[in-house]
Amino acid sequence: MSIETAKKDNFIKRIIDEDNNSGKWGGRVHTRFPPEPNGYLHIGHAKSICLNFGLALEYNGECNLRFDDTNPVKEEEEYVESIIEDVSWLGFSWGDRPLFASDYFDQMHAFAVELIKAGKAYVCDLNPEEVKAQRGTLKSPGTNSPHRDRSIDENLDLFSRMKSGEFGDGARTLRAKIDMAHSNLNMRDPVMYRILHARHHRTGDKWCIYPMYDWAHGLEDSIERITHSICTLEFEDHRPLYDWYLSALGAYHPQQIEFARLNLNYTVVSKRKLKRLVDDGLVDGWDDPRMPTISGLRRRGYTPQSIRNFSESIGVTKRDTVVDVAKLENALRENLNQKSPRVMAVLDPLKVVITNYHSEDIEYVDAINNPEDEKAGKRKISFSKEIYIERNDFMEEPPKKFFRLSPGKEVRIKFAYYITCNEVIKDGNGKIIELRCTYDPETRGGRSKDGRKVRGTLHWVSAKENVKAEIRLYDRLFQSEHPEQKGDFIDDLNDDSLKIIDGAVLEKSMESPSPGCVYQFERTGYFISDSRQSSGRRLVFNRAVSLRDSWARINKNTAK
Repeated sequence: MSIETAKKDNFIKRIIDEDNNSGKWGGRVHTRFPPEPNGYLHIGHAKSICLNFGLALEYNGECNLRFDDTNPVKEEEEYVESIIEDVSWLGFSWGDRPLFASDYFDQMHAFAVELIKAGKAYVCDLNPEEVKAQRGTLKSPGTNSPHRDRSIDENLDLFSRMKSGEFGDGARTLRAKIDMAHSNLNMRDPVMYRILHARHHRTGDKWCIYPMYDWAHGLEDSIERITHSICTLEFEDHRPLYDWYLSALGAYHPQQIEFARLNLNYTVVSKRKLKRLVDDGLVDGWDDPRMPTISGLRRRGYTPQSIRNFSESIGVTKRDTVVDVAKLENALRENLNQKSPRVMAVLDPLKVVITNYHSEDIEYVDAINNPEDEKAGKRKISFSKEIYIERNDFMEEPPKKFFRLSPGKEVRIKFAYYITCNEVIKDGNGKIIELRCTYDPETRGGRSKDGRKVRGTLHWVSAKENVKAEIRLYDRLFQSEHPEQKGDFIDDLNDDSLKIIDGAVLEKSMESPSPGCVYQFERTGYFISDSRQSSGRRLVFNRAVSLRDSWARINKNTAK
């Protein structure tokens, strides 16, 4: 797959350009994307993926896919596999294989022993609550651990026994000896290793001590000889510790750079909160099309290019902002409009009988596959005496500027003929069940030989040849722009985030939709066959996005 690299200037690219001009890294650019495999990736991760891999591509460098698998309690192979699939789907590659923090556990342990021997790390017997209590505040210094002055030999012995499994979970930790009065709380003797008797998804039971993120992060970057370690802003306060560890070891020292993470309105992107939605059965798994996960967006009908375009459009900054989700939706519309084949689909069918169409045979008319792409060509669709139109395309007593079908009104049936409504048939309850119309046989193709114009053009499906389908109309999962600001975010769930329509009719060509192909249902929106629910006997289509931003219209009308 061809990948368009980022062309917009940003402060990270300026740093790289300055480094290259000075020869700081010998002209190398080597980045990494380091997710923890404790959940599925979401749209926020997509920005980081596009940034790190995009920079490597633009500067003819490398980007590692590396799993920070240092917490066996929360990490699973399922998440590893899903992350690999997501990054690959976005169009990026990472060489021979993905890398893992666990690949370096032996090296990390050796580095820890080195710090102990240098008198820069010690074994502490305080439990997590006691460590926190003695840490101090931003205004007051912390208190030294009573074990801070243990001898090097005693620390080496205790650390060895920690590794051998002699102590229980949480009984002891290995801490860096820095400064308990440091202005940055992260520098107040941070924990490097904790005891955790848990089976690791790759190393099994080999280890019962596991490195903390801050200790592992810099070492991984150093071992892999990363040049620019690009992180989100929450790690800015951790950079002095990143630098201290590498300097204390005299190791290869990458440059950490922080940028603002992606925040979307009407969305939550916390893995913990997304997991709650999944675990509580409030959504249909991690790949529910309403979820902001990459797998959810893929199942909904988002394309890799639309996500890459969106990531590029929002830019890279040092200031946290909230991006309107409509921008993501518009990126999808723009991409799909250029590439999506058009088809006819009627979601709420109303039968139309063309009374002067005497043939019982099926007639085939030419339909344009994509007006934005001449190379897409045309297809044949069936027309017959009985067709279906959308129920909301007819009104018995229409208001002004209703340019659709009504009694005595002439409209165009797209690609076919002009028709005029002559009679409305209702059931015993007064519900309209059928329209009887006449057609003008001289208007085949949707054009009149006498030059008369009609203002309404309707989509339709033959009643004689069609396929039935279930349609799922997905909307935003939350009601408000900032669901996390109103107490429990679960209380803000949008009850109308999924509407299921059974009994839609589609043109015959949709009997076997192409896997992964997003279609534009004429005048309705963009739809994709559901990768999990559809089968040969049951067609289920998910709406990726409407043709227009309905929420923007609703908000505009509300404001009035």
